[in-house]
Amino acid sequence: MRSLLFLLLFFSMASCKVNQLTGKKTFNAYSNKQLFPTAFSQYGTFLKENTVIKNTAESNQITAIGKKISAAAQQYFSYKGAPEHLKDYAWDYNLVKDEQRNAWCMPGGKIVFYTGILPIAKNADGIAAIMGHEVAHALLDHGGQRMSISMAQQVGNIVAVKATEKQPEKKRNAILMAYGIGSSVGAVLPFSRKHESEADKIGLELMAIAGYDVTEAPKLWERMKAASGGKSQPELLSTHPSNQRRIDELKRWIPDAKALAIKVNAKQ
Repeated sequence: MRSLLFLLLFFSMASCKVNQLTGKKTFNAYSNKQLFPTAFSQYGTFLKENTVIKNTAESNQITAIGKKISAAAQQYFSYKGAPEHLKDYAWDYNLVKDEQRNAWCMPGGKIVFYTGILPIAKNADGIAAIMGHEVAHALLDHGGQRMSISMAQQVGNIVAVKATEKQPEKKRNAILMAYGIGSSVGAVLPFSRKHESEADKIGLELMAIAGYDVTEAPKLWERMKAASGGKSQPELLSTHPSNQRRIDELKRWIPDAKALAIKVNAKQ
């Protein structure tokens, strides 16, 4: 039992790192050297197994906007005094035929837009808002952090199983169920919602640095809200903030994003 508690404590202490972009401590047990090769391999497999759209106006637009956002990311890190931080990133942008209203960016800069999200994006600024958000996830090391908290949750479960092994079965099952629900609702889900808000904020800054109209970001989420019929599960039980919360926060962050873009671009 003591060894398991020591393992949990050691894992927590060893996983605290400072993110180069925000300057904040993060819970991340994985380095880019550990994550990138696996992410790149999974990305290659995904592209082989799905319909990638090439050489169309839409796919070319995705690539062009992606390049501008990733260039803005490089400017941002240079402004922060870390110009070499992105040297191992291998940016790539693809449009995939799929009706899901989704896009994502793997660790290391591998980006996919699904065709289903393009009507929501509506225009270049909308695409830039989505692109900035997804690129921000990668810059903020959210992939490694999600893996880290998942591992911590598993270690905690092992500790709980060990600690309750002498309890009556009914009581033990109740304790383990309470741990599972509590660790998800009290830790994993808030962790994920925080990531989404961070990516919204940094994404807004990236699109501002790249020269896009940041006022389109909250409009994007208004369209997303309308497309969902205004229906969503309670925020407490969701991996994402509510659409309305995102709209309100993006509107509040717009002045600061514009001011930052002026500073970053003036330093180039």
